[in-house]
Amino acid sequence: MKRTLLWISALTIATMVSACGPKRPATTTGQGPAAFPGATTSAPATTPAPTSSGVVPPPPPVVIPPDQPVVAIDPLTKAPIEAINKDSPLKPVYFAYDSDVLDDAARKAMADNAEVMKKYSTWIVTIEGHCDERGTAEYNLALGDRRAIAAKNYMVTLGVPAERLRTVSYGNEFPFDPAHDESAWKQNRRAHFMLTAKD
Repeated sequence: MKRTLLWISALTIATMVSACGPKRPATTTGQGPAAFPGATTSAPATTPAPTSSGVVPPPPPVVIPPDQPVVAIDPLTKAPIEAINKDSPLKPVYFAYDSDVLDDAARKAMADNAEVMKKYSTWIVTIEGHCDERGTAEYNLALGDRRAIAAKNYMVTLGVPAERLRTVSYGNEFPFDPAHDESAWKQNRRAHFMLTAKD
């Protein structure tokens, strides 16, 4: 009986001693922050998460900074000659009866035309001289020629090179308004600017 009690007492003491002994540190696996105190880690690169349908969404659109100007394309640089002449930026010049003298309105119209031709420096323009139906065909051809030349010479003074300007007279052959009254004749006494060539 005594031997049994001694054996139980010795076993109890041994158990208590082992419980109070120094504890071994927990072991860790991997190279994380627990293994290296004070170490930092960078977040891993992320990819867009798939949607519920399993499709990865596209990346966000590229935004152009507001300080970068957007260059507009001038439609006249690509338009065919026929389309430009149909809605021409070049203005006609009108004359008084039996006259090739340029008035203030004519000079103002040609100043605008000169700016257009300076902007489109490859344009070649033909200035057509026209007359109303009064007078002989021969007289009107000569008068139309004088009107076209007067318009060309003034355009040259505005800085348009002479080699970019051609002249032709049609007399009264191509009236702008076919009526036979002063309102129509006023429109037919003109120098008309037609684009004939461009790059």
